[in-house]
Amino acid sequence: MRKSNQFGKQGWTPERIGNLKGKTYLITGTTSGTGFEAAKILLSKGAKVVMLNRNPKKSEDVIRTYKNELSSKIDASCITIDLGKLTSVRKAAMEVLDKVSDIDALILNAAIAQVPKQVISEDGFESQMATNHYGNFLLQALLFPLIEKSQGRIVTVGSMGYNLGIKTIQFDDLNWDKNYNPNGVYSQSKLAQIMTVYELQDRLKKAGKTTVKAYACHPGASRTSLIKKSGGLMTRFIWQLMKLSPLVQSAERGSYPELMCATEENLDQKKFYGPTGRGYFKGPVGECKLEPHAKDKLVMERLWKVSKEATKQKFEV
Repeated sequence: MRKSNQFGKQGWTPERIGNLKGKTYLITGTTSGTGFEAAKILLSKGAKVVMLNRNPKKSEDVIRTYKNELSSKIDASCITIDLGKLTSVRKAAMEVLDKVSDIDALILNAAIAQVPKQVISEDGFESQMATNHYGNFLLQALLFPLIEKSQGRIVTVGSMGYNLGIKTIQFDDLNWDKNYNPNGVYSQSKLAQIMTVYELQDRLKKAGKTTVKAYACHPGASRTSLIKKSGGLMTRFIWQLMKLSPLVQSAERGSYPELMCATEENLDQKKFYGPTGRGYFKGPVGECKLEPHAKDKLVMERLWKVSKEATKQKFEV
């Protein structure tokens, strides 16, 4: 039996967000989809938003759109980052630390999905793991001191895809050289993201650091361009058909879980949040069931160690 929603039948909605003037939010992937909608809602509430995007021209176009739709006085800026390249992540993090004095929440929204053929990044990682996991791991590690100083949050936008595929981390072949599968690697990358959240929670608790909070959520099935940008031809075709079905919600509603995790007071960080309807595709936003394999402690600890070694970055809390 599904649990009752702590936010009532309608679930969590942005109406719960108060005035965010004086708050600063960093969010990756805002040129379209849920990231675009999340940044827009934060700006509409008076927040300062620093967008971390791969394409600077699209970022400027988005800022113009926000100013036209909201106000010319909004505080929106962009720093260029390619999460699939560690040098780019380091450069972007340095720019953030130079320009930003506080981080109330770092929202890790950007991702790639279902890359049809194996692509190896310049750092030697399979592209989905490079972008969705290693890039985000490094970004968190580099910005953690400022987030801690700000008593801020880290919000990771995962996916229900974590519950597909092999349901663990293929440590003996992280690049999937032997059995590359677009969906399998995507599932592994999203599982790795989610595991990082709960391992970070454990490390924060052990260190007695209670001022930083880490949250995991998922957007459900939302009308975004994620598959269009990186999926294979057949995957893109199927997704275009699905987007027309009543099973899929708007990108705006898909942004609600990450907004909730970034702004809601007294939210239990041990939970997993997203749309709570059938299959977790859509529906009122609240607590979702997280399968036990996503909190396999031995795998989480090993993944943390492997990620530090792969990114050549200490992430000590």
